[in-house]
Amino acid sequence: MSTAVLSAHEREERETQEQRAFGFWLYLMSDAVIFALLFATYAIMIPGTAGGPTGRELFDLGNAAVETALLLVSSMTFGFASLSARAGRSDGVLLWLGITFLLGLGFVVLEVREFAGLIAQGAGPDRSGFLSAFFTLVGTHGVHVSMGLLWILVMAAQVKAKGLTVPVVARLLRLGLFWHFLDIAWVGIFSIVYLPGLV
Repeated sequence: MSTAVLSAHEREERETQEQRAFGFWLYLMSDAVIFALLFATYAIMIPGTAGGPTGRELFDLGNAAVETALLLVSSMTFGFASLSARAGRSDGVLLWLGITFLLGLGFVVLEVREFAGLIAQGAGPDRSGFLSAFFTLVGTHGVHVSMGLLWILVMAAQVKAKGLTVPVVARLLRLGLFWHFLDIAWVGIFSIVYLPGLV
């Protein structure tokens, strides 16, 4: 009897996790659509400088390259956290989540510093349509990374408090998908926004 009840509970838990995973994929797809629209808007607004500075005059490829390196390495360290979770090592998960958090925080600090520098030069989002589209696209990505950092903190607290239970590992998996998605979006930003602006 108890086995039958436990099996029913396990089935219910599995269905719940599958529904949440499906819902999360829908969220990621909607996010992908948002970024696609922002990329398209940016591409259309590139000529709209209104006599102001262009990307060639403003963008610092070195800064963008460091940001890219931080985010790509953070994706790798998150992968190590996932491997630790698969091995049932909560201490390893916490270690790699902590390193991922620091790398992501470094990315956000560099991005905020870049935005502050542009605004100090009079190249804020209100200067032209081009800069408005730039700040919207890159800023939206930065907000997503910031939310990812908060999520990492929440996940670390859950791993610490609850251990690597099935729901915690499932949430860790979804966070991993979100973090890797941000990496892909940033590679697009680096390739479409920063590199062409310097050619």
